[in-house]
Amino acid sequence: MLLYPAIDIRGGGAVRLLQGDYKRETAYDADPVDAATRWAGDGARFLHVVDLDGAKAGESRNLDAVGRIAAAVPCPIQVGGGLRDAESVDTALGAGAERVVIGTAALRDPAFLDRVLSRHGERVVVSVDARDGRVSLAGWTETSDRDAAEVVAELSDRGVSRFLFTPIEVDGTMEGPGLAELARVAAATEAAVIYSGGVGGLSDLEALAHEAPPNVEGAIVGRALYERRFTVAEGNAALASA
Repeated sequence: MLLYPAIDIRGGGAVRLLQGDYKRETAYDADPVDAATRWAGDGARFLHVVDLDGAKAGESRNLDAVGRIAAAVPCPIQVGGGLRDAESVDTALGAGAERVVIGTAALRDPAFLDRVLSRHGERVVVSVDARDGRVSLAGWTETSDRDAAEVVAELSDRGVSRFLFTPIEVDGTMEGPGLAELARVAAATEAAVIYSGGVGGLSDLEALAHEAPPNVEGAIVGRALYERRFTVAEGNAALASA
């Protein structure tokens, strides 16, 4: 299982939000490249970058930072936030991203999803974020009535090969991952699943390594790394403990 250090960009800096709330922000690095090079230097094999401004606005806002991160680190990066048309996906990949993460548009625009899957295949990750089991949209500012596991099953049938799943109620809390909801969502697909949310210590990563379904291939960690609960190297070891 792979550790993905998270770099969430807002206002040009690296921040973290509590439970997706833009009003509960903690700033960490004035330049997200500093976070990226720190994680890469400590052994990160993949980075997860989110354009929070773009997620809220519905269009990319921080692709310059994405390009600078991609140029500064030896490991690949995946990028999400505001990628809601084919041109923005192409631009993100052109800026140096190995993968793109799309969310709202994958659910609201089937033709867009079909187009990017046809053009980019496994480089496309679909993010399914849920609050109390129901899918959230538009940078977590809207909650739908769609069940997360049902949505994952439907998108799998349409050719999605990799998902990112976040239970919003635990995101940023460092109070433990939502293992039960992860298991429910992962069971709805044979595609790969990356998990995000609630990791606060090495024991949480060990629990994911030992208890998550076999198609869960990685875990995204943000706040716990910024607050030095453990290092990237220690996190890598914990996820390899199963």
